[in-house]
Amino acid sequence: MISVLTGKMCLTSLKPCNLETCTKEEILEYFENTYDLDETLFSALKDESSFYLCPERLRLPLIFYYCHPPVLYINKLLLSGLIKEQVNPSLEALFETGVDEMSWDDTENYRMGGSFNWPSLLECIEYRRKVRAIVRKVIQETPLELPVTVDSPWWSVFMGLEHERIHLETSSVLIRQLPIHLVERPLGWRYASSNNGLEAFDNPLIKIPTSHAAYGKPRNFPSYGWDNEYGQMTTVVPEFEASKYLITNGEYLKFVQAGGYGKKIYWTKEGWEWRTFRQAHHPTFWVCTKGCKSGCGAALASYSHCQPDKATKITREANCTEEHPSGKQNGWCLNGVEEVISVEERLPEYRYRAMFDILPMPLDWPVEVNYHEAKAFCTWKGSGHRLPTEAEHYLMRAGSQPLGDSITSDPIFCDDLKKKININMAFGSPTPVTMYPPNEAGFHDAFGNVWVWTEDHFNGLPGFDTTYLYDDFSSPCFDGRHTIILGGSWISTGDEASRFARFAFRRHFFQHLGFRLVRTCGLMKTSVRVVNTETVTPDNSITVPKETVQLITVSSANTQLQYETDVAVQEQLELEYGDLSKAGYYNQLYGVCKRVVKEQQLAGSTCLVLGSGTGLVSFMLTQLFCKVIGIDYSGRFIEIAQQLKYSGHQISNVKVPDYLDRDRVIFKQLTWIPNEVGHHSFILLDFLDRTLNPSAWLVRLSQVVQAKGLVVIASETWSKNNLEQRFQELRKQLSFVEQKEIKSKGKQNNKVTYVTIWKPWHPIVSEFKDTNNRD
Repeated sequence: MISVLTGKMCLTSLKPCNLETCTKEEILEYFENTYDLDETLFSALKDESSFYLCPERLRLPLIFYYCHPPVLYINKLLLSGLIKEQVNPSLEALFETGVDEMSWDDTENYRMGGSFNWPSLLECIEYRRKVRAIVRKVIQETPLELPVTVDSPWWSVFMGLEHERIHLETSSVLIRQLPIHLVERPLGWRYASSNNGLEAFDNPLIKIPTSHAAYGKPRNFPSYGWDNEYGQMTTVVPEFEASKYLITNGEYLKFVQAGGYGKKIYWTKEGWEWRTFRQAHHPTFWVCTKGCKSGCGAALASYSHCQPDKATKITREANCTEEHPSGKQNGWCLNGVEEVISVEERLPEYRYRAMFDILPMPLDWPVEVNYHEAKAFCTWKGSGHRLPTEAEHYLMRAGSQPLGDSITSDPIFCDDLKKKININMAFGSPTPVTMYPPNEAGFHDAFGNVWVWTEDHFNGLPGFDTTYLYDDFSSPCFDGRHTIILGGSWISTGDEASRFARFAFRRHFFQHLGFRLVRTCGLMKTSVRVVNTETVTPDNSITVPKETVQLITVSSANTQLQYETDVAVQEQLELEYGDLSKAGYYNQLYGVCKRVVKEQQLAGSTCLVLGSGTGLVSFMLTQLFCKVIGIDYSGRFIEIAQQLKYSGHQISNVKVPDYLDRDRVIFKQLTWIPNEVGHHSFILLDFLDRTLNPSAWLVRLSQVVQAKGLVVIASETWSKNNLEQRFQELRKQLSFVEQKEIKSKGKQNNKVTYVTIWKPWHPIVSEFKDTNNRD
């Protein structure tokens, strides 16, 4: 398949760029390497039809993940101003979003491979080619000012690079779940060796004394970082002990053979619901002969990895002479010579699904499981065993590298350290947990091999902030449903392999993810941080030994989630529907909109409401427009608005006036302004005061308003002067028209809302005298 894709065969990853000293040549080389790695991964699909299959029923077909990274390059380069035009608006709307799957019991919809008409592979290949050329040109022709910081337009370039490297890893997990006959190992892809005689594996616990843990990426560290990495956390960690090695397939086999998957007592409530739904009897990447449910979707729904047939390949040792870094020569490997045993030969109880082959079970490799499976194993082991906290994980790996701001303190930049850990595609698989030497603290694989699950909910560190380029990269996941993963895996490259990398997945998620055992020593309890939300009950999502662990409830760093509560819903309903008189806020706001729409003769067109709340102003604007799209990041607000649309009055005795045409309104929950919203003649932005990053919403306004359209911004905080001083880019995109003030009664006192009206800059406007001191 590589011949029809856009890159060259590439299995070697370069280290990231130093943002203080990098040259254009280095950035361009890193970009080409990033693109080629992704192309090589997808070259493993034997047939074009495989791009339209769903290896995981809760994810989209593979064609989405092939085209999603280049779309992000274009979208972010547009936001930063490094390019001025879209490449293919329809593809950039279709492939913009849809990566993080919904809850485990969601069912497939048409977009997930049923009857959705996806673009052809050739169309997607051509799109990737065009984007490659555009990014090359940006790198070559844009003046480079060092250091590159989060405020630099160049940050969008590195965002695209590291985003594609994230998807190198996430796409590999999906491809690994495809039926084995649909994939082919790329030339040169090398699995590690295995000593299969380690079923009885000794994995002692190493004690760490009570210590202070400090972590978080310094703002001035000279490498790209995602928003959740920045900030600083300092905490006391009570004495604990942790397993010397990651838990291996051999160790986990004992849990499986003991019937662990069939005993509810070992599982959390959420975990048992997942296990029952999935009908799991062993880890996803194990293969048995009993026809277990695969979890694939759409056309693959009836497929089972656990049904051996004549097409089954089982590769085993064949004259392997590959040396471990330790100098040992043992086990098996795939070095171009392989042997396929016939199906008539008796199969072992369990085999192992590597990326592109079914192998004999490597008992000394780390087991790869989701959070629920890891927790069940901990409960089965008893004696207070659990997963590590984020702070404990930092202490376990602190001995492996010096702390400090020097770039060489990060393993991805340290050539000597990389030889001691399995990251950056040194192998195309995990490695034996004994293969690499221990760090100074005594732990093997403190970095790399496979990611590890922790106990803590995902949340921002103290000082968390977002960038306007990707306001919702992390913040929607601070919801109590995502658990932190740390350490990186064998296929982690770039920022993913950094010491600062902290990612998160929902607890049912499959990834190159394992775990190690931990338990508290002494009398002081270990703190586990859980995010406080109304939608998640901590005791349901996390089960820890209560004698030694204390659950610390913390507020979400995503302040927007406070609008998901019952109290917030009632307050919003009261705000919108509590005063429908002419003096009420929304009637006054509608009056301003009606006047400017009439003056500009915009009636009859489409309207976009950003911050639609529970729907009142969107309903009111149907008097002026044939179609109104109401958008809010609050799922609860959108749910109420939908109910009011279809019923008119079912919530807290709230009633939508009968003269408003509710059928003209469409409500959507979105945490940003995607391309799919289209272009509109009138935009009302009415929630700037409750957004996490106002810049992220303001910067998109000029891209979704029509050339002769209008933008109305309503805010208690942001007057015309404040907007232009704080958001200087706004003046380059929109021309100020006028400002009105709305005075209305609030709960405690009268409030004043500034309503500013803007129109987009266009050639006709720019010919006239600039009265707004436009840059």
